[in-house]
Amino acid sequence: MVGAADRPVGAQFRTKKQSTDGTMTMPVAPAPALIYDVGKEKNMHTEDKEDGVDAALIALLALLWQARQEAPDKPWSLAKLAKRAGVQMSTLLRQLNALSSAKLVSVTTAESGGGSALLSAAGAELCASVFAPPPAG
Repeated sequence: MVGAADRPVGAQFRTKKQSTDGTMTMPVAPAPALIYDVGKEKNMHTEDKEDGVDAALIALLALLWQARQEAPDKPWSLAKLAKRAGVQMSTLLRQLNALSSAKLVSVTTAESGGGSALLSAAGAELCASVFAPPPAG
């Protein structure tokens, strides 16, 4: 901080200072402004993106594709998905909301906090084309 050594600790939070006789107040210099780096902000939001698609969403689609391969009509619980994806439940729900809005995933939630997710027909079609093994030849 510029000039931080010139002020007592906590002075950056005060706007006025009482004089020694207690009758007069003097303004105290405001704390230095934080510098906001717009470029850093943009990089934070684009580092994990591949051609406009978030890598975490691709990973979640891959997990749901795996679930479909194991049991085509059986959804995975949200707890199982969160554990396999290695993310917190709030992050998983945010990602599932994005996929559900794109009509790629069907999500069922219960008032108790549980729930499950399953690829929709459109999601299964997309995953079949994206995660299909390369043709032998």
